[in-house]
Amino acid sequence: MKASELRNKTVDELNGELIELRRAQFSLRMQLATQQLNKVDQLGKVRRDIARVRLVLAEKAKSANASQA
Repeated sequence: MKASELRNKTVDELNGELIELRRAQFSLRMQLATQQLNKVDQLGKVRRDIARVRLVLAEKAKSANASQA
């Protein structure tokens, strides 16, 4: 997932994406705790995707506030 792809989405779509990523992160953590997770690098990838989505949401909020002022 690239930040440029995320910038083309609406705020509602980004919030939905964030919820899906959080659920995936929880699932991966549970698999790790029960030693069922084979690819531990997936945790890091999901964390970075969450950070990307939150960054784009913050950029959109900042630009919305700047346009209102």
